Amino acid sequence: MIVLNFIGVIILGYLIGSIPFGVIIGRLIRGIDVRDYGSGSMGMANVLRTVGARAGVFVFLADVAKGAVAVALAWPIFGSLSDMFGWGQVAGGAAAIIGHSWPIYIGFRGGRGVTTGFGALLVMSWPVGLICFAIFLAVVSLSRYVSLGSMLAALAMLAAMIPFIVFDLAPFAYLVFGLIAVPIVIFRHRGNIRRLLSGIEPKIGSFRTIR
Repeated sequence: MIVLNFIGVIILGYLIGSIPFGVIIGRLIRGIDVRDYGSGSMGMANVLRTVGARAGVFVFLADVAKGAVAVALAWPIFGSLSDMFGWGQVAGGAAAIIGHSWPIYIGFRGGRGVTTGFGALLVMSWPVGLICFAIFLAVVSLSRYVSLGSMLAALAMLAAMIPFIVFDLAPFAYLVFGLIAVPIVIFRHRGNIRRLLSGIEPKIGSFRTIR
């Protein structure tokens, strides 16, 4: 029964995470696939760059909601299994990040997983989520690189989560979530890392096309 619960939350989390809001909005508003422009991602930053501010904000909120809903699935699916509840949250959240990064609906070519992971983290541990968001804003404000802020915020999640686990304010399963999510985020940013090292990564306000 527990195995079926995990299979269910993983499948549902993946399918929810796969919903390509950035691609949908780009096609509805401008008739384009945003993945063919800018950074090639379907996430908030590239939508902001290629479609506009309002579209970017909508995609940000929608992608956050994907992660949040995927984690919230643990309540109805694992509600009576308290010892497995945290692991159920992790399974749903991690599956949503994988779905966003490799969405089944559009040929497995998706986004970076950051915003969806942020939504998942907010439901699991909102204080850690806010810490990571503050770090993201600080890095982006100083550097104007969204990709750099995203990667450093993801790495900060691991460091910020440890005290909560040590003081029994969060289950150990949440650290495992970080150990799954962070490598995915870094891997999905490998092109950004190359451009950062080469000095050609676009900053906020830049509309240069990167292919």
